[in-house]
Amino acid sequence: QVQLVESGGGLVQAGGSLRLACAASGRTYSIYAMGWFRQGPGKEREFVAAINWTGGSTLYADSVKGRFTISRDNAKNTMYLQMNNLNAEDTAVYYCAASPTNYGSTPERYDYWGQGTQVTVSS
Repeated sequence: QVQLVESGGGLVQAGGSLRLACAASGRTYSIYAMGWFRQGPGKEREFVAAINWTGGSTLYADSVKGRFTISRDNAKNTMYLQMNNLNAEDTAVYYCAASPTNYGSTPERYDYWGQGTQVTVSS
């Protein structure tokens, strides 16, 4: 089992920045990839970004390319999401996820999920 805990959410004005963190514990050696997803009010959960845990390759949703950066610190078993130039459409609960076998943009590829952290962007 892998446990995931997100942090770093909050209230920010449009155009501002936030950095989310996702700390993994448990069988972290089994992690192949991690990702960020979000669910806005009245919306379905959507992919944001993903990172391969060993090679470091990354994948982004078109809506966040050029504004968000995903990274990881293997020594700390922590993944980050740097979010810049935020807008109201980014308001959502952000979830981190981990997979022992898959890497991609669909939620079904991920076996472990955090509880989520709220990001609210005021316009």
